[in-house]
Amino acid sequence: MVKNFTLTFLLALILHFSGSSQEKFAVAARESSAVRLVKFYPNPATTNITFELPKGSSYTLQIFNFMGKKVYEIKNTSTTNLVNLNDFNRGVYIFQLRDAGGRIVESGKFQVSK
Repeated sequence: MVKNFTLTFLLALILHFSGSSQEKFAVAARESSAVRLVKFYPNPATTNITFELPKGSSYTLQIFNFMGKKVYEIKNTSTTNLVNLNDFNRGVYIFQLRDAGGRIVESGKFQVSK
């Protein structure tokens, strides 16, 4: 009985990671090892959150609430950007880092807990 279960489990794993599932797994592995431009802390945040960006580049940092409404924007960011969260409600927020052409370079999410 244990042999049959082990064999079935191994077969299920092989089938799961074959074909398109294997491609999805490879894409997820590449994305998790990708170099991140934005470093932000603390997460979750209560009063302020700091975004650290690469030197020498001009970016726009936009923050959206979970409903998709833009609630904050910094144009021509510096290397260290402190965002005051006094006017933010408790919840999850999405940030987007955009280059000078308006293309999204990086995005992520953070949580505000008050």
